[in-house]
Amino acid sequence: MFKDRTLLITGGTGSFGNAVLKRFLDTDIKEIRIFSRDEKKQDDMRKHYKNDKIKFYIGDVRQIESIRQAMRGVDYVFHAAALKQVPSCEFFPIEAVKTNVLGTDNVLTAAIDAGVKKVICLSTDKAAYPINAMGTSKAMMEKVFVAKSRNVDPKDTLICGTRYGNVMASRGSVIPLFVEQLKAGQPLTVTEPNMTRFMMSLADAVDLVLFAFEHAGQGDIMVQKAPAATIQVLMEALQKIFGTNVPVREIGVRHGEKMYETLLTKEEAAHAVDQGGFYQVPADKRDLNYDKYFVKGNTEYNQIEEYNSDNTHRLDVDEMIEMLMKLDFIQEELADWGK
Repeated sequence: MFKDRTLLITGGTGSFGNAVLKRFLDTDIKEIRIFSRDEKKQDDMRKHYKNDKIKFYIGDVRQIESIRQAMRGVDYVFHAAALKQVPSCEFFPIEAVKTNVLGTDNVLTAAIDAGVKKVICLSTDKAAYPINAMGTSKAMMEKVFVAKSRNVDPKDTLICGTRYGNVMASRGSVIPLFVEQLKAGQPLTVTEPNMTRFMMSLADAVDLVLFAFEHAGQGDIMVQKAPAATIQVLMEALQKIFGTNVPVREIGVRHGEKMYETLLTKEEAAHAVDQGGFYQVPADKRDLNYDKYFVKGNTEYNQIEEYNSDNTHRLDVDEMIEMLMKLDFIQEELADWGK
């Protein structure tokens, strides 16, 4: 489905962009464009992959003109550029708005103007019932792409989104921190051991985007079902894998953190379509002429539950170890640990 096509990845120097490159470089895709602000990471990627299919574009989603240049001749866009660290967005919320909300609008405007066939916007579980600036900005990002999708023919540009939970071992996440502390013999700094988080690999994140690419309708949000684990279980699993037992130091919940995350709100669950390993949340197609609608109550609503990291399948230590051992990051760190 990507044969002889050109794909643009915004924020392409991040973990997701690298995962897409690993998946696509050996296929018959014509070109992959990496769009980001970071020239150092782009140079590192250029030297690492040494592949003529990859083209690099310096720019910022906040500046629409830089996106327009990168968008010429593009067939598909994976929009992954974002500010996604919860604490930094708490202290600089306007910066989160500029990148996550206004930046998304810029990407979509440029894509529509350039005649891009499909745009998939990457969101996060923190956008469901958001309590922090990062989640709120991502919730607004979802509203932006749904609203934008109403005003464009899907035959011209199809706009949809994905929402997923923690990507294990992605840049800035807790697993690389725990591994670094374990290998240094330092205490594990834990916010709250009973906190639960969805557990997904980068491969899962790519699978979700590809599923959305094939199955999503205009304005849909696609959600992948995923298991979850407590931070306590994650710590125990990593200690077993690396054969070390270091003390644990509780530092308390950080700014804007939740005890559990939600992938599907109760309101979304009421009309989501179960697609097996995924949920499809159709866009609300109503317009501002509310008076012509007769809203009928849903008697089953009280029985509907949100889909969160407390009521999904909860991994035990052995299951967590099995998931972790599939990660390239863990295998590489173990190999280094044995030297």
